[in-house]
Amino acid sequence: MAENQFRWDPAKYVEFGDYRDRPFFDLTSRVAAAAPVGVVDLGCGPGNLTATLAQRWPAAKVLGLDNSPEMVAAAASSQHDGGSAGGSLTFSVADIRSWRPAQDTDVVVSNAALQWVPGHQELISGWLAGMHSGAWLAVQVPANFGAPSHKLMRELAESAPWRKRLDGVLRHGDAVGEPGQYHELLLQSGATADVWETTYSQLLAGETPVLDWVRGTGLRPVLAALSEADGQDFEAQYSLLLDAAYPRGEFGTIFEFRRIFMVAAKN
Repeated sequence: MAENQFRWDPAKYVEFGDYRDRPFFDLTSRVAAAAPVGVVDLGCGPGNLTATLAQRWPAAKVLGLDNSPEMVAAAASSQHDGGSAGGSLTFSVADIRSWRPAQDTDVVVSNAALQWVPGHQELISGWLAGMHSGAWLAVQVPANFGAPSHKLMRELAESAPWRKRLDGVLRHGDAVGEPGQYHELLLQSGATADVWETTYSQLLAGETPVLDWVRGTGLRPVLAALSEADGQDFEAQYSLLLDAAYPRGEFGTIFEFRRIFMVAAKN
């Protein structure tokens, strides 16, 4: 789902589907394009959400791009590719850092992908510069890097037993900006902007639900940098920290998750 070198597991990623999907629909509901010709989903993952864009705009050519061959293979081999979309939905492996909008690109969506891309603010400005008047850009990025789930991961990675093996693997400090920074960026790029943030209070089930959540996303760079045995050791230590930070309650484990949304219409 983004620009990185580790392998993605599509099945693991779609766990907690309702919670992972909701921000996408909260984001795209603010895109008011009536009849777009070209729609691009940057960081499309397994393609299930990209397919909803083809359903919403059946006359459009919808393209899902991701740099993970595993994700694109899952999307292309599923019923999302073509199918009920009448062949208007396709997927391809690509580095979104080198992607540029075509002349007929009317809508660009990037959901939970740009936090993996250093300097993505410059990409956003470049995309808007290349888009025609009336085109739409919709971006959502997680903004929970200050939450216990990520702080504890970072602190453990920086501790003496792990520091040498995990130095530079996590870049939580500058992964995303603040809403006001993005708002200013969109305005400076010649767009009418709608920027907001939401903190979702998610009730998770299971014995280690927060660990299960981050296994699908934030923990993946750590596990990719370690051997299987070391990865298991890191997970065991991290899990104990998570259990203390996110105690299970009567109804399950509450996991708060902050996200930043931005929707821009090019002037």
